[in-house]
Amino acid sequence: MGGRGALTNAEWERLEPLLPGGGTRGGRWSDHRRVIDGVLFRVRTGVQWRDLPERFGPWMTVYKRHRRWSADGTWERLLTRVQAEQDAEGRIDWDVSVDSTTARAHQHAAGAPKAAPPVFPAPKGARGRTKRGDPMAEPVRPPGGGDQAGECLGRSRGGFSTKIHLSAEGRCRALSLLLTPGQYGDSPQFEAVLEKIRVPRLGAGRPRTRPGSVSADKAYSSRGNRAYLRRRKIRHTIPEPRDQRAHRHRRGSAGGRPTGFDKERYRKRNVVERAINRLKNHRAVATRYDKRAYVYLGTVTVAALIIWLRT
Repeated sequence: MGGRGALTNAEWERLEPLLPGGGTRGGRWSDHRRVIDGVLFRVRTGVQWRDLPERFGPWMTVYKRHRRWSADGTWERLLTRVQAEQDAEGRIDWDVSVDSTTARAHQHAAGAPKAAPPVFPAPKGARGRTKRGDPMAEPVRPPGGGDQAGECLGRSRGGFSTKIHLSAEGRCRALSLLLTPGQYGDSPQFEAVLEKIRVPRLGAGRPRTRPGSVSADKAYSSRGNRAYLRRRKIRHTIPEPRDQRAHRHRRGSAGGRPTGFDKERYRKRNVVERAINRLKNHRAVATRYDKRAYVYLGTVTVAALIIWLRT
């Protein structure tokens, strides 16, 4: 297709073997590369789906493909596969940082039906094959419905918004992504974000789920989070807020030992801020236009995928 932001030949060669096969009931899907380029154009520019240039084909085809792949986990599997390739080459820095960012929700993001999203057919494997007994061979109903909270929409100081929680490796690329309504706190999502880290091995062995170390700001300082990291034997650097330190001193020996803090390691925490900036260079990530949370998560995942391909 060409054009700024489109897939290069090298990127397409990496993705093509991983893409699903044809459509259902003997139908054939439109060219994957053209459709993916259309999705990338929309994620980068934030235009309405109806305003996609004609070179990407019918806008409804591009939108439906993005919605389906957001629901059945295709975008997430592509991201995981690229991460696995990078890990096999030793190109992932496992000094992980955790943080969150708020994305202002456009007025078009409101008004999703209260009914749960429809069930999507089971995705086919690469080039139309699925393994028997594979959980991905089951029909998928994505989360959502009910109310605004069910679609990860809420009101915070920034207004009508969604919060993106993420972990980033040492080269400013997202390892895991999680959405909540905009008013949700950071600390309660800490464990969930780390639990979503899962980088498969290309050869034998279980997926890697444990970082070498974790850094986070003082918003994540809590006994529960520190106990979770100790339980998983993960080194961590999280500053202790002044009020927590004073409370520990007041309790004397019952307050426990002082928390460890590595100033040099904490300086690397800016990688997650830079990863957020990279994601928000995509306008459809910086401002949420999608009504359904699973579609917006797919949008954020596409942005993360293209960052991994080009870094």
